[in-house]
Amino acid sequence: MLSLLLVCAIVETASADTWVAAVRTWTAPDYTRITIESQKEINYKVFSLANPDRLVVDLHDTPLGAQLKQLPSKISPNDSFVSGARVGQYKAGVTRIVFELSQKVSPQILKLKPIREYGHRLVVDIYPTIPIDPILALLHGNGTKKTPGTKTNKSAPVPPASSALIPKDVVTIAIDAGHGGEDPGATGRRGTYEKNVTLAIAKKLKALIDAEPKMRAVMIRDGDYYIKLSKRVKKARDARADLFVSIHADAFKKSHARGSSVFALSERGATSAAAGWLAAKENEADLIGGVNIDVDDAMLKQVLIDMTQTNTISESLKLAKAVLGELGTINKLHKSHVEQAGFAVLKAPDIPSILIETAFLTNPQEERNLRNKKYQQKVAKSILNGIRKYFEDNPPLVRGKLALQ
Repeated sequence: MLSLLLVCAIVETASADTWVAAVRTWTAPDYTRITIESQKEINYKVFSLANPDRLVVDLHDTPLGAQLKQLPSKISPNDSFVSGARVGQYKAGVTRIVFELSQKVSPQILKLKPIREYGHRLVVDIYPTIPIDPILALLHGNGTKKTPGTKTNKSAPVPPASSALIPKDVVTIAIDAGHGGEDPGATGRRGTYEKNVTLAIAKKLKALIDAEPKMRAVMIRDGDYYIKLSKRVKKARDARADLFVSIHADAFKKSHARGSSVFALSERGATSAAAGWLAAKENEADLIGGVNIDVDDAMLKQVLIDMTQTNTISESLKLAKAVLGELGTINKLHKSHVEQAGFAVLKAPDIPSILIETAFLTNPQEERNLRNKKYQQKVAKSILNGIRKYFEDNPPLVRGKLALQ
């Protein structure tokens, strides 16, 4: 009888430990994400408690295993919204998670189906009741770059949209480090994550741009967290960016593929089958990163405003050509010309936007290069040189921004 009980206990423990495969937490400046990955879809109930503020998530038919027990230790001490967590067996078949909150929050919970290496996922996104946007904070004077002999007026309103074209004193470049958080992007044979390479190059590019006398950079993401594709576009528009540069590292099933590429948006389909395949792969990031695709997105689903979009794509192609030429001085080019496809992250109708595939992580030599800080600096420098060349032929102007509903 004792041996039977021991066997049952072992089986129950094994089941509890394998039911939930992983628990991950991500801390971003404007929200916190908790992901519970499981073998089967998890049904849940969520509610809030006050005095003190707490968020309670009950996981039904989910045993309390080792992964869930580790959740409290994974809450970052620097988290702005979640100060702690408790996990316990509330009653038979129900595991309760209590998140202790630092402020009033508006949680959003998603159930995601298996994709790529992930199983079923329950995603808890914890947003503040009053949204925070670090890029908008910068625009209101925090970290605004001064030009010599000028004074910063923090209370000055943002200029209204206008069709006037006048020279600009300072140009703003939005730098988008591809992927992040729950979405690692491509993975090299040595275990290099694309999201880490892109962030490293993006930070180096920001430092170079900020050192230029009449340029400033804003980072779409500056840490390891996910931002959905349409939000990246919105952040660039909120920053009134003059250019948008999205940094990536390519992957292919065959390890001999190598070289750098630069892409612009296309209104009429991809310029090659490979470009179309890559755009579809990059656009899949929202499914991997965890976005409720049933929620309408006006920015990405709207009909493009033809005249403005056509002009923006034309400028994007000029920028892409300049950057591609500079990348060719430090690396072999995968294609000697700029390609186009329907990349969702390039769909700002009024900002010239490019997507750079710096090299192939799946190529052993290029993976070694991308892991090297000196090479990352070379990549960042070549991108800056391309931006400079673009502005030499296309002086920055104050352009009115479209009002998108």
